[in-house]
This record gives sequence, C-alpha cells and structure tokens, in this order.
Amino acid sequence: MVLVSVIIPTYNREETVSRAIDSVLAQTHEELEVVVVDDGSTDDTESVLESYDDDRVRPISHETNRGANVARNTGIEHARGKYVAFLDSDDEWKPEKLEAQLDVLEKRSEEWVAAYCDFTFELPSPVDRLRGLAADVLSRADDQPQMEGGEELIGEILADNVHTGAGSTLIVRTDVARTVDGFDETLDRFQDPEFVLRILEEGKLAYVDEPLVVREETGTPPADTIRRADEQYLSLYAEDVDRFEAAGYEIRSSHDLVLAKSYFSEGRPVRGSWHLARARPATRHVPGVIWSAVSGVRRRPGPFFIIGFVLLAALIGNWFGRRS
Repeated sequence: MVLVSVIIPTYNREETVSRAIDSVLAQTHEELEVVVVDDGSTDDTESVLESYDDDRVRPISHETNRGANVARNTGIEHARGKYVAFLDSDDEWKPEKLEAQLDVLEKRSEEWVAAYCDFTFELPSPVDRLRGLAADVLSRADDQPQMEGGEELIGEILADNVHTGAGSTLIVRTDVARTVDGFDETLDRFQDPEFVLRILEEGKLAYVDEPLVVREETGTPPADTIRRADEQYLSLYAEDVDRFEAAGYEIRSSHDLVLAKSYFSEGRPVRGSWHLARARPATRHVPGVIWSAVSGVRRRPGPFFIIGFVLLAALIGNWFGRRS
C-alpha cells in the first residue's frame, strides 16, 4: 500500500540525485513510492535511476527539459499515494521526516490538508561553515516564528513572514494538489509559496517544528532576475496584497527589503539602498541588512561600494531616528 508519493524532479544531477532517493528509502515510514521525474537530463542521471533494484523507485522521463514546475506536476499526475511530498534532487531528508508529518496530519481533522517542517543548510567546507555561522548569528534577530493555520496565513506568506519551503519540506493531500492544478508553470521564482497560497484556499497547513530537511546551498540568481519574478508573483495576488495591507500587513515593504538584501549581497549598494528606502524595516532587520552589505564587499569592493555603504548607514540612522 502506498500512502505517500515522493516526487523528486531532477535535471543533470547525477552526483546528488541518489543521495536524495536514498534518504527517502531510509524513511521510518515505509508505505511510499519515489516518483523521480528526469526532466530531460543529458548527463548519466538515467543510468543512476536504472541502477535501483527497488519497486518503490519509479523513474519517469521527459524527452526535453521543461522546468522543475512541469516536472513536479508530472509527478503529481502519476502519484498513487494519498499524499504527495516534494524533494529537490540536491537535498535530503532525515529518516523521521515523513513519519513526523504524517503523525500530525493523521491525528487532525480533514481540514488539515498539508504540513511543512523546518530545514537546515549543508555547508561542506570549513570556510562555508564559518560564514554560515556568522550569517546565522547576524541574521537571527531577523527570524520570525513559523506558523500554521488556514487562510489567515495568506497575508503572512505574502509578507514573507512564513517560509514554507515547499521544494523539499511540504507534504499535501494528493487530491488537493490536483484540485489546485499543481505548481504554476509560468513562474521561475516564488513557485513554492505561490503553490502553498492556493493550497490554503482548500484547507489548513500544519507545521512540524523540527529541522527534518537538509538543503544544499546552491546560490541565488541575479538580483535583477529576483526583482522581475517578484513583480510577477505580487501581480498575481494584487487583490490579496491590497486586502492584507489594508489589514496592517507590510507586504510590498517586506519584498523591497528582500530585494535590498539581494542587491547588497550582489555588491550593488546604490540599487539596494533604493529598495531599502522604499521598505519600512524594523530594528530586528538591521543585522540581516548589514550582513548582506558586508557580503557584497567581497564581490565588488572599491569607491563605488563605499558610496553605497554611506547611503546604507544614513538609512539605518534614519530608522533609529524615526523610532526614537
């Protein structure tokens, strides 16, 4: 009997996809199948998948690369379990991941249709671990406690207060995933929270407060790419953005803060300062902004950056002036 269909989209990940699959096969919950959607890989991913002599592993192939969202939707279409869970092919699960989430969902009423959990990052080298520790310490004050519930979470997710990490942390009832038509195939970014927003229209989202997913730090796309995707994402939910901002949620401001940190990290402090000026950050955001700016120094040092750093200092001073 299959209770959970685990969907792993992959593209040219011959070196990591087996680690992801193995972490699923090692789950303490055993009533599962692994639907691996090879999205037109040109490396030896096919050979890696063929090496599994396990009926629970079900490879499905796209002839050409069609994108991760399409691959996830192919997995949803072929799923045979009551639930579908998603795992990126460069991440892995801790053995108790599915059992912990199923324990929460199966003990609650039918209105609880999905669950997510916390995650940690894999930082392989000592230098990366040191940087990761520094980033964690400097940005810890920027964290918000994770939440669970129903439609009231829509405002929290749009305001970037709740990060559900659907790419590897989410489990959802298969009928619900199909009812909401899966992942939006037009989005290059923000597809995970957008998927969860539509799930919340069908039922409630539970949270397991344990880091049950280990994610690999794969870097981020250019800040300009994030900005364009952010505009597309918010435009899809323009009415909800207006409704929740009228109720006190600072949605556009929080997205400008995200963009500011993206530009600072990229070594573009002037553009970052422009977005920061549009945001209304709280004092708790200061460490994260400073860390982003310091990270940018390594990428683009020089007089131009110093000018931007002066702008940043002036903006931070203005925050404290307004709040004193």
